[in-house]
Amino acid sequence: MARPARKSPPPTKPLLKPPVRIGNLDTAAVIGELRQLHEEAEDTNVGRMAADEELFRALLYLEANAGALKSEQAQRRAAIARVRLWEYLREQADFHQAKAIEHARAASAEWADLVPALAVNTPSAAYNKAKRMQAAVLTEASRGDQPVRRTPEAVREAERLADARAAAQRRAEAEAARRHALLAPVAQRMLEHRAGLDDDGEVTFWLDQIAAVLPSCRTPTQLVSLQTYMEAAVRELQRTERTGTRPAATTDGARGAFAAAAELVLG
Repeated sequence: MARPARKSPPPTKPLLKPPVRIGNLDTAAVIGELRQLHEEAEDTNVGRMAADEELFRALLYLEANAGALKSEQAQRRAAIARVRLWEYLREQADFHQAKAIEHARAASAEWADLVPALAVNTPSAAYNKAKRMQAAVLTEASRGDQPVRRTPEAVREAERLADARAAAQRRAEAEAARRHALLAPVAQRMLEHRAGLDDDGEVTFWLDQIAAVLPSCRTPTQLVSLQTYMEAAVRELQRTERTGTRPAATTDGARGAFAAAAELVLG
């Protein structure tokens, strides 16, 4: 009985398993260790080796002078380290080349202009190759949580989702700015009149939190914190009012600040 044909995954479907990657690597430290191996082997040319930060040139030197290492163990260790460093470079290449393409397109380069640079034959091939490469940028932007399949369709879908996330972020920032414009003056008014607000410890605590976050309240997270602290302070003052043992505010300014805060955060 013939085996059923294996179906190819949809071109927009994310990879089910993240690829194994070198990831972050202190390349200068690795090159430094390889330099030390050559120095210990009394490599007479090691003075010509590129600086630890010049990864590509250092790798070319190490390749050309691999025979300077005397022991098989040192040769094996150095060769494996070189394999790792070249793999690291390979991972970086797509990301940085995609950025260069992005900059070229932003400078009005046509796909036809990129044909020779991308070593393809047609503008459409340049476009498709660039889209596949863009997968590396999109995966990097998402920290690799959901690696993007290297197809133009998957890249376009990932770009659409990235644009949607960016739009949502802009809306959240706009809402944060709007809420800050309302909350900040009311919070500042409460701080200015805190001497006239009930001081039972809890109120003081929440006003201290407001005082700490208010000067740097810019992000949605900080705004949420400010609103939370404002709500807590208002509820503590309302609790004092309900008990009837003492007034929540003892001055006209404090009463006005308390009323304004209650209307804004709980109204």
